[in-house]
Amino acid sequence: MSNKSYYTPEGLKKLRDELNQLKDIERPKASRDIAEARDKGDLSENAEYDAAKEAQGLLELRISKLEETYSNARLIDESQLDTSKVLVLSTVKLKNQNNGMEMKYTLVAESEADLKTGKISVNSPIGKGLLGKKVGESAEITIPNGVLKLEILEITRS
Repeated sequence: MSNKSYYTPEGLKKLRDELNQLKDIERPKASRDIAEARDKGDLSENAEYDAAKEAQGLLELRISKLEETYSNARLIDESQLDTSKVLVLSTVKLKNQNNGMEMKYTLVAESEADLKTGKISVNSPIGKGLLGKKVGESAEITIPNGVLKLEILEITRS
């Protein structure tokens, strides 16, 4: 089973930049750190060498995971998005039926979520509750302090 995830051009660039940073800058630095620690003498009692090797292992694990994520990443063609229902990259204007407040969220991939900028993950409880809904429909989303009732007022592309 593949773990495909969908990205905006901005999100995909951020992922690629992070991967390049780790491979082109952090990896050579880790090798230099190991070489410096090795030059300090007996490896059997060299805590600095052990720490550098462990750091390198963690870095390689991070690079491996990012490479897997990047290989499964798919770019979303925003021009092909359907605005008749809530999908990833939809910007949704909502009305909280419990208190009358209106809010606007854009549904994005989990790695691009940022509540401060109004981007919520499609995997979040609210994101999952909104997916597939149309204008005029309501979503009832169970949250820790009860049930949130959100009416979809408008759906646009991000």
